[in-house]
Amino acid sequence: MRLAILITFSFFVFSEDEGYATNGDVQIYYKDFGPENNTPVLLVMGLGGQLTYWPQFFIEFLQENGYRPIVYDNRDVGLSTSFKEYGRPNFIWNYVKFYTGLPIRSTYSLGDMANDGLAVLDHLSIDKSHLVGMSMGGMISQHLASNNEERFYSLTLIASMAKTPDASTAPRGRLAKLLNDRSRREKTIEKRIERAVEIYSILDAGNTDFDTPEFKQGVIDNINRSKEDSGFSRQLLAILADKSREESVRNITLPTLIIHGELDPLIPFKEGLNTHKLINSSTFVPVKDMGHLLTQKSLDNFNSEIIVHLDSNS
Repeated sequence: MRLAILITFSFFVFSEDEGYATNGDVQIYYKDFGPENNTPVLLVMGLGGQLTYWPQFFIEFLQENGYRPIVYDNRDVGLSTSFKEYGRPNFIWNYVKFYTGLPIRSTYSLGDMANDGLAVLDHLSIDKSHLVGMSMGGMISQHLASNNEERFYSLTLIASMAKTPDASTAPRGRLAKLLNDRSRREKTIEKRIERAVEIYSILDAGNTDFDTPEFKQGVIDNINRSKEDSGFSRQLLAILADKSREESVRNITLPTLIIHGELDPLIPFKEGLNTHKLINSSTFVPVKDMGHLLTQKSLDNFNSEIIVHLDSNS
């Protein structure tokens, strides 16, 4: 039985095209699954996630319904340009700033990361596509949609929010400790596997058993694909440094579908609802028992909504 989880740890054998797009000095590695004649859907992944984190069942689901999924490694992860020369941020000082409301500076911005997505579309000579963002990818997609509406048919936000994170929305308890650990420390492969099992178990709200040989091998495969892990820290800082998107999001007129799990332990459910209230052209789909991960089980609860949304706005 296929493990229905957010991360697909292997390369997709049915890939139609792959390569690099350029945004200034930044190289962005992408995969275009095709077919070329189908309507494109640009998928933007979340914090620390390589393009391999998009599950194969979701790629196939889009293809089977007449779409052309395109994924890419955000800057600083996977095979895209790394900013490792900047080192890991000083998170003790930045957490002080975070909890006191002082401004935070980051190596690059979510706006810069949004331009990376545009670079992929430009490289593929795609004038217009659908846009789907997951978690941090949803935040990046808000920048894309608010500044480049003419490039997109529709917007879909999964497990994301418009508010800049603050103390009221920060993760708590064991999840906060684990994410803080990942932000600050290098680990052995064995410890990284152990930490990944625990993080994903919490993110999925206990719905999936990640303590399996398949999942652990997947962690190893992703480590081997991208040995430099410090990009997670710099991407996190870009999230914390981003100015509130609430005003710009209010101006989005694209047909928007907002999907949020009622058990999301990372981004509060109420923040998905708040984003829906900000975007007049949006539809909100709450998903019972869903955490922060896109699994086969969660997709089964909104697959018809997402296809109706894409079909109605192509």
